[in-house]
Amino acid sequence: MDQEKRRGDAPIPQGAADMLNELQQLALRQMEGFGWRLHFIRRPLFQERVVVVIDASGENIGILEEDGSINMSPAIAHR
Repeated sequence: MDQEKRRGDAPIPQGAADMLNELQQLALRQMEGFGWRLHFIRRPLFQERVVVVIDASGENIGILEEDGSINMSPAIAHR
């Protein structure tokens, strides 16, 4: 049996900008100019947050790293 792990948290929580550091916020603003947007923030217990962005077509995803760089080859599952 496949049991759902989600707790009902919103994919993008209120105050999401407060969860990003300054470099991530700057990079996200720049990316938004090219049609990218915040897709969700994965918040696993006792682990670092994972900030996931998606392009305007919805086909390409990336991880917004702590240093503001974009990892375009993320090792995450996307449904």
